[in-house]
Amino acid sequence: MSIETLEIETAEMRSAENSWMLQWTPIVAGALVAAAVSSILIAFGAAIGLGVSSAAPTWRDASIALWLLSGIYLILQALISFGCGGYVAGRCRMPYVAGAAEDTERRDGMHGVSAWALAVVIGVLLTSLIAMGASRPTSLTQPANTTEPSVLSYEIDHLFRATRRPADANVPALRAEAARVLMTSSSHSGVSADDRTYLVQLVTATTGLAGPDAERRVDSVIAASKTAIGRARAATVILAFSIAAGLLLGAAAAWAGAGAGGRHRDGMPLSDWMLHANRYNRKTPVTLTP
Repeated sequence: MSIETLEIETAEMRSAENSWMLQWTPIVAGALVAAAVSSILIAFGAAIGLGVSSAAPTWRDASIALWLLSGIYLILQALISFGCGGYVAGRCRMPYVAGAAEDTERRDGMHGVSAWALAVVIGVLLTSLIAMGASRPTSLTQPANTTEPSVLSYEIDHLFRATRRPADANVPALRAEAARVLMTSSSHSGVSADDRTYLVQLVTATTGLAGPDAERRVDSVIAASKTAIGRARAATVILAFSIAAGLLLGAAAAWAGAGAGGRHRDGMPLSDWMLHANRYNRKTPVTLTP
């Protein structure tokens, strides 16, 4: 066996051993592109009103159709952003030597999925930082008491609405206690009779309303609280499903985008399902040695 043949076999063995090693430069570039495109699309969607929920009390007036449209938009932006990130990861990846060319498409796909995973981590970190900044107490986004659920702030305001209040009334504590009672309105049994009577007493003592008026207000607030909690749960389910579906479909989009980028890198046409090209007119793959 000649020295040249031995060197060629050694190079092929090294190529086979390193065939599934990741190149982090295209992965990082693809992840940054995916995060940037996703941020732009999410900001655009929020600007035109495609938000599943909002800090304002009026978000509950949005229709279910708007919630579904927001969820579909969230999935579409994940497909676009992760597809772009995967394409960049596959397009920028340096080709391997000829001995490892048969697994090129799978390697490109793995780089696309790696870029997807890194982009998800970046998105989680950015979302956490934004949530920390947005969680600062303000008069519009935070309830009057830290133990009071923000989803029922409007209902509690209506419950204790009055032109005059007793000077010794501890309103924040009363609001928090009433909120805990109203949270039971969405349970199977609803607000118990004792809790309803106690709420009527609180409203009478705090607002000065007469007995029948206080009962009507309490009944109205209990019904409104049940509706608000139900709509908040529905919005949360739609948001969670949209995020999960968007991430899962985004992984597939990143794989497909990386495959398309790898084909462009190697001078090959796209797959039939992407371009509907004639399978018999494909060019011979061109593999470059780094």
